[in-house]
Amino acid sequence: MTRSHVDFAKRVDALFNEFSGPEMPGAVVAVTENGREILSEAYGLANINDDVPMGRKTIIRIGSQSKQFTVLLILMLEAEGKLSLEDEVQKHLPYVPRLEYPVTLRQLAANTSGYRDYMDVMTVSGLSWFAPSDRQTVREIIAKQEALNFKPGSAIIYSNSGFFMLYEIIEQIEGATFSEVLRKRITGPLGMNDTSLMLRDGTVMKRLAAHYTKRAEGWAHLGLGIEEDGGGGIVSTLGDMVVWQQNLINHKVGTAEMYQRMATPFVLDNGASGSYGLGLVTDVYHGRRAVGHGGGVAGGKSQSMRFIDDGLGIVIIANNDQVDGYAVAHRIADIYFGTAAPAPIELVPGLYRHDGGTDVFEIVAKNGLPTFVDSGGVTGFDFGHPGGARPERLTDLVLRPRPDGKIDGTFCGTPRVYAPLGAEVKSVAPLAGRYANKAQGLEVEIDSDSQRGMFRLRSDLGAMNARIVAADSDFWFLLQHDTDWPWTATLNLTADGFEMNTNRTKKLRFKRVVCPLKSGPP
Repeated sequence: MTRSHVDFAKRVDALFNEFSGPEMPGAVVAVTENGREILSEAYGLANINDDVPMGRKTIIRIGSQSKQFTVLLILMLEAEGKLSLEDEVQKHLPYVPRLEYPVTLRQLAANTSGYRDYMDVMTVSGLSWFAPSDRQTVREIIAKQEALNFKPGSAIIYSNSGFFMLYEIIEQIEGATFSEVLRKRITGPLGMNDTSLMLRDGTVMKRLAAHYTKRAEGWAHLGLGIEEDGGGGIVSTLGDMVVWQQNLINHKVGTAEMYQRMATPFVLDNGASGSYGLGLVTDVYHGRRAVGHGGGVAGGKSQSMRFIDDGLGIVIIANNDQVDGYAVAHRIADIYFGTAAPAPIELVPGLYRHDGGTDVFEIVAKNGLPTFVDSGGVTGFDFGHPGGARPERLTDLVLRPRPDGKIDGTFCGTPRVYAPLGAEVKSVAPLAGRYANKAQGLEVEIDSDSQRGMFRLRSDLGAMNARIVAADSDFWFLLQHDTDWPWTATLNLTADGFEMNTNRTKKLRFKRVVCPLKSGPP
């Protein structure tokens, strides 16, 4: 390794300093140059209780990086004439409702289908991600949906439902489990022997890392109760994921045409190119094209990113939820290319709401820099993005400050204006009362005045109790922050009730229920 590579390694090490102490989970990272490894490091412990160090062969969940494997399998089946990406979903899965518009397999793979994310709907229905659930539960959630988030092809909103459907289609067509198909077509030929679908957290597997979350009292094990699928259930190792990146350069499985399609940004109805292709995130970072995918699971984060014109590849897999893989991959790229951090764009801290809409975000100051907060979490900004400041994660939102205190934005190529929300506002009317969404079997009771209250939801799947706070005259925040996966929704008043919106669920309508008066004793 040359002196410049030694300096590069030291600067990458510094990004993971937090995990150099005792009794810390950690991460593994590799950097490649034209497919050749120039750095491979492991930090922290795979298992804190047993003092097992992280290593190249440690098996870790990779979360939504699974989606690229699922889409490649779909493209392989298409090449064999077993399906078409232009097929409507119902051709293969009759239980999926045909709603306002037809939806194709291509739109599922591009996150442009408009289907609500089933994991988000679980939360809306009072079913915790940490409670046991199975595949049939997911089918029933999808089958109950009465509306799409948007017209398919008009926007990009991340949806695990789409990849669950693709996973089901693969198994149905092949007459085999997803794991068997994955092994036969991809991981077996590539020698990725430690990469497989792990259906359940808590599975016993040699060299499997424990996964951790950080609580006020320290690190704790964290695992989901859901049955995983091809959208986020794969486990792998650093060594295997380097092999996968090398295959994306020199193809042993799949074809150049397949990978080109996966890496081509989806063109939306308005002509704008989105940030997602087919199972891969497409990006331009400081003028350089990047393609890859990240993943987030209970107690884990991951990122795979290739700068396709420059030969740089980055793989990060962490067994904890404190590593922001997307941002750290950008920092590694900055070090490699010698890129200076761009000047921050001054965004005034506060809450902002889309004028005429329901989307809300907050700008906070963190380490002296504007930081983006919404129901999807907390992240910094890429201030060097063309057109303004873009949250440093998978999103098509770009923001620019205005002299009048509002913020100009662009979302999926469509201009927007975001106005600041005041403090201690009052709603035009209390939300107190009973409400229902009959299609999904959701019943809600709200106790509130014009500023705050309690939201109590019941369904066949579970229950949820959460605080609500007025944010505008016709707009409330629903706050469920006392869990390992904090969640926020908004409620906006309608003529006959309210509409709930989250990052991944839109237009979920609840109508007020008029209860008949009980008659007194004769």
